Amino acid sequence: MPFVNMRRFLILLFILLIAGILPMKADNITVDGASRSYIVYAPKNLGENRPLFIFCHGAGQDANYMLNTQFRDSDKPERKISIEAVCDTAKFVMVFPNGINNQWDIGGNSDINFVKALIDKMATQYKIDRNRVYLGGFSMGGMFTYHAMNKIPDLIAAYVPVSGYPMGGATANANVRPLPIMHIHGTADNVCGFSGVQPALNVWIKHNGCPTTATVVDNYNGFNGAKLHTWAPGNDGVEVKLLELPNKGHWVCKEPQVYTGKEMWNFCKKYSLNKTTPNVRITSPTAGLSYTCFAPSGEAAFPSVSIRAEADDPNGTVAKVDFYDGNKLIATCEKKPYTATLENPISGKHTIKVVATDNDGETASATMEIALNAPMVQYVISQSFTEAGSIPAGWITNDGKEQRIGFSDGYTLGCRVLQFTGTRRSFNYGLYFRNVEGQTRAGNAKYGQAKSGTTLTLHPGKYTLKYRICNWNKPEFSPVDICIEKVSDGEAVATQTFTPNVNIGNTASNSFNAVVQQTFEFEITEKGEYALAFYTDDVEWGDCVIGQLILMVNEYAAVGIEDIKAEPQSASKNCIYDLSGRKEEEGTLTHGIKIMGGKKIFVK
Repeated sequence: MPFVNMRRFLILLFILLIAGILPMKADNITVDGASRSYIVYAPKNLGENRPLFIFCHGAGQDANYMLNTQFRDSDKPERKISIEAVCDTAKFVMVFPNGINNQWDIGGNSDINFVKALIDKMATQYKIDRNRVYLGGFSMGGMFTYHAMNKIPDLIAAYVPVSGYPMGGATANANVRPLPIMHIHGTADNVCGFSGVQPALNVWIKHNGCPTTATVVDNYNGFNGAKLHTWAPGNDGVEVKLLELPNKGHWVCKEPQVYTGKEMWNFCKKYSLNKTTPNVRITSPTAGLSYTCFAPSGEAAFPSVSIRAEADDPNGTVAKVDFYDGNKLIATCEKKPYTATLENPISGKHTIKVVATDNDGETASATMEIALNAPMVQYVISQSFTEAGSIPAGWITNDGKEQRIGFSDGYTLGCRVLQFTGTRRSFNYGLYFRNVEGQTRAGNAKYGQAKSGTTLTLHPGKYTLKYRICNWNKPEFSPVDICIEKVSDGEAVATQTFTPNVNIGNTASNSFNAVVQQTFEFEITEKGEYALAFYTDDVEWGDCVIGQLILMVNEYAAVGIEDIKAEPQSASKNCIYDLSGRKEEEGTLTHGIKIMGGKKIFVK
């Protein structure tokens, strides 16, 4: 371009900027005594009461890089991919703020105050709708987005973290309202690994009261391999979504079918802080409740389930709260407390739904699932070992310093599920627990205690527990006690000690194999609730990893022990049979349930 023409162009550009005609604008604002910069895009003919979207860059980046490199497809202009195009169509304001030293404060309030100041300024300058302010961020900006969920839930209607999550584990403050969240992440991300996404989301899935099982759309929007996971509805009707992008790395996706800018807007636009519908959430039982009952055919029975909900209405009153088991109405409450009971439930999965109706006829709902299992032959308890950094539902761990109750997650140290990635491995996931100081019975993991959300009922009979266990960081090998305990008093009715011969080596990427399946046969003489308990050796840093756990019933015995023998004794005077019909006439009796004279006895 000739110098004269270039000079005219620059003068015209300057005039347009001064006149405010160009919609893209760099600006500054003073926050806590410091000048903070940002870029704002406002479409032409914006109008008033339009939404605001604030999106934060990654560490080492800035607002200009975020806008021009991540949200525009300048390399392929024929695809016309840009965040401005999304803003122009939907008519909302977009702000890209700059972090101090290209970083974000993910533990304090300095950048929280920056976001607050931006909202105030956009309300003055563009008359944005404060009820429709959305926040997202890439990488460290995504970490900041999670931080803001606990800090300013009353200012942000929905959140979109992209390729970033709290590296130390996500948290959800109990007083925070249910939050709509959409997380977007590539499976080949080598900075914030994809494996860390689910633990972070699970914290909010649980907090929001969403179903623990997602609905999944494969090949989302025609993009091969893309998956859209949705956990919904949660309390107040919120959703948690995960857009899983196959083979995408640590960047913002600009493929036309799954363009990040469009996806995050399409999610957020459904949400507003200015609710008129009622609020409702299920407070009891907790998500993940399950009962497992081993019983002869037709004899499995489950306790009644008490359900409690809370409901209110932001602009009126709650007229009624309906409780459903699936589509079946089980109770209606017109005043507090809002409670119901699921009487004599049958086996299977039950979807509990609570619907609140306000005085204007508007409704909101909350749901949760309860699993009632009646295994015919076996139950694979370790099938819940699928999420690294978690304590699965039904489990309680202790290490002498800390007790962890499932379901809980976000753990990077201590008792937790580990995911193994070595090229040779006996299992993919395992529950690790330990004994920090070596105190007696201090290191343990137990399945089936009620406060973990799971109960295990066993009818009299013969059972087999199949397991694969090894040591985590005990090259000299450390024995483990496996116990079947009564929940009522903790009494062990059967015990087996096993010393592993495989040690993983304290690193989840190590190769290990030859963890042989072991069997533990035991008998139950009276119906009741039992726990499966594993105890480390009583030494400092004694440990164990459970990689497989299957409970099987071999045969059931009739209920009712007529006599109990204090100890094994000679059987020469009586014909005594075991439960398989084998006669024991001579010598010393073995322990267990026997038949003598047509009556069932138990030999201690």
